[in-house]
Amino acid sequence: MTVENFQDCLSANYIVMESFPRVCRTPDGRNFTEDIGNQLLKNELIQVTEPQANQQISSPVLIKGQARGTWYFEASFPIEVLDADKVVLATGIAQAKSDWMTEDFVPFEANIDFKLPLSGNGYLVLKKDNPSGEAVNDDQLILPIAFSQEKMSVKVFFATAKTAGDDDFDCKYLEAVAKEVPKSQGVARAAILALLAGPSAEDKASGFSTAINENVKINSLTIEDGVAKIDFNEQMQYQVGGSCRVSTIRAQIEQTLKQFPTVKNVIISVNGDTAQALQP
Repeated sequence: MTVENFQDCLSANYIVMESFPRVCRTPDGRNFTEDIGNQLLKNELIQVTEPQANQQISSPVLIKGQARGTWYFEASFPIEVLDADKVVLATGIAQAKSDWMTEDFVPFEANIDFKLPLSGNGYLVLKKDNPSGEAVNDDQLILPIAFSQEKMSVKVFFATAKTAGDDDFDCKYLEAVAKEVPKSQGVARAAILALLAGPSAEDKASGFSTAINENVKINSLTIEDGVAKIDFNEQMQYQVGGSCRVSTIRAQIEQTLKQFPTVKNVIISVNGDTAQALQP
């Protein structure tokens, strides 16, 4: 095993010095320091006791610690859960557990539901409440964390070579491919993220393909009264033309969402526009 960072060293069961931050030493004398975000810089302002840096979390996550009274406004401050690309997965509010009108440390707690990303790592960002809105008063603690690796199986729908009789290619013919994704309450979102990731090398070798562009992002996804409304960024329809390709893209999205009994119909939009989304 090649050791290139603290996590590699830890996984190899090499010696770990219980300093703060922790340091792992390889048999050949190399030292790797654990990434703990900016905790040392903010230690006199805010401290997190739960979870610890790089600890594996699941949803909902309970966050505990203490912060100077000056970190709060009206006994609270905001927290964000980010994925590895710094995309916001969820936001929440930490509440003071005692009188916050002081410059001393005041304990806080927050309980935040979030949707697990495909990435294994991410961040908690604990922001100083700043009612003034002035940038000079902004401050934040960034804590690296890991997401639970418990998996669940979903189906995504890819295109494959298939004729619809008389050698006419069927643009809407798709086949389901099982994918293992991080276990999440947002199972529909997890399935679409797996779809957007595209076919693996093994899938391609089996003849599967996708009509969806790379780098497509989900802006929002809601399911209510049997209707899934999903909004994508502009990359979804970048240089997409022809009725066949558009039909394939729509079918991939719709069939992936309709595998779930809560989804009967699907409305697709791009940056909020349903009328022009995925038009031939």
